[in-house]
Amino acid sequence: MYFLTKELYFPPVEEASYEGILAVGGDLSIERLLLAYNNGIFPWFDVDEPILWWSPSDRMVVNPKDYKVSKSLRNIINRNIFEVTINKDFESVIKNCQEIERKDQDGTWISNDIIESYTKLHQLGKAKSFEVWQNSELVGGLYGVDLGHVFCGESMFSKVPNASKVAFVKLIEYLKQNNYKLLDCQVHNDHLEKLGAFEISRNAFMMILKS
Repeated sequence: MYFLTKELYFPPVEEASYEGILAVGGDLSIERLLLAYNNGIFPWFDVDEPILWWSPSDRMVVNPKDYKVSKSLRNIINRNIFEVTINKDFESVIKNCQEIERKDQDGTWISNDIIESYTKLHQLGKAKSFEVWQNSELVGGLYGVDLGHVFCGESMFSKVPNASKVAFVKLIEYLKQNNYKLLDCQVHNDHLEKLGAFEISRNAFMMILKS
């Protein structure tokens, strides 16, 4: 495990631990975040921990071109009970992702420093949000880092059933329309798997990221 200094540097991703931790420390500057994401690395840590930088051996992804929306979810979208926007209210989306209560999870990894840094990324056009509205109220959404050919999903939230799922589908539709090669979901969880994400090796992910 590598301990970062002020130097803008990351070790090769192959040096990550078995759990996927590559480095500790450093900062959340725009320059370091962009260097990280462009090299298959992302920060993920509890608010009372030092910054941990990850590059797991298996990566959870979606190929936008091959993605198939389930019939039940398509029926929900076709009912037009939600309105979806892009980049209308990034700050509200990331704050909701921070504050939403999640099953089997104590607290959040989205610190105020994370919000500040990713909001700066958004202002530079390097992060996007997808908002889901119902009766003019923000009821769901997601945000992530936009590398131009790969979109790195960070977090999503839902205040009513299916809102985050609709945001997820609209994101993939956007990526497909704009010829993105991959949606990076980072690490496995059951919810993402049910939405159609799957794992590939880190080597396969890096080949796509660097292509």
